Amino acid sequence: MTTPLESPRRDAVPAELVVLDMAGTTVLDDGVVESAFQRAAERTGVADRMPWGEALAYVRDTMGQSKIDVFTHLAGGDRAAAERATAAFEGAYAEIVAEQGVTPIAGAADAIQDLKDAGLAVVLTTGFAPVTRDALIDGLGWRGLIDLALSPVDAGRGRPAPDLVLTALLRTGASSVSAVAVAGDTVSDIESGRRAGAGFVAGVLTGAHDRDALTAAGADAVLADVTALRASLAEHDLLRLVAATP
Repeated sequence: MTTPLESPRRDAVPAELVVLDMAGTTVLDDGVVESAFQRAAERTGVADRMPWGEALAYVRDTMGQSKIDVFTHLAGGDRAAAERATAAFEGAYAEIVAEQGVTPIAGAADAIQDLKDAGLAVVLTTGFAPVTRDALIDGLGWRGLIDLALSPVDAGRGRPAPDLVLTALLRTGASSVSAVAVAGDTVSDIESGRRAGAGFVAGVLTGAHDRDALTAAGADAVLADVTALRASLAEHDLLRLVAATP
């Protein structure tokens, strides 16, 4: 189900590239990110300057952002402490994935393939470091499914800055930002897409933030999950020049 627009923001430009978030959008999170943050905080003391409840609330509010930026805030601006905590987070996340495995959002792989079959490039983006990102992709067996995967270090800045979306555009050769569609489960995903000037930005309800938050951030549509994205693009007349597939 989508949230209807009162009026279109711009003339529809057919999509050429879809930029998808990972944890909470295409990869099941199920509290893994929060657990990894907690393990990292306990091991490094990075959040000791504030009550843990306050620190956890900040982590939830900033889901989707670069982990080094989140830890820099929790560390009161101490970049060295943030770097240690980020390394601890990546280690903790890898531990949890080893313990629990990695699970895609139901139907995500088929949804990505549907987008590819419609002639669109698909890029995954994340706030994780490349080592964690690549472990997730390999664990899912998606290496040959996607065109590219990007972390903040590949682009300059993490979300909500536009860098990841713009780097995806440059790396894939999409013709313009208006030909880019973005989908994610967090306010940061939506803000990143809006700041990049993406032609279509969708929120999904399988992760951190709810419909009201995603709509307030500027989502063109709010979807139950990523499997509804292709239909929403078609509904917004963004697949009209792409060869149709069954």
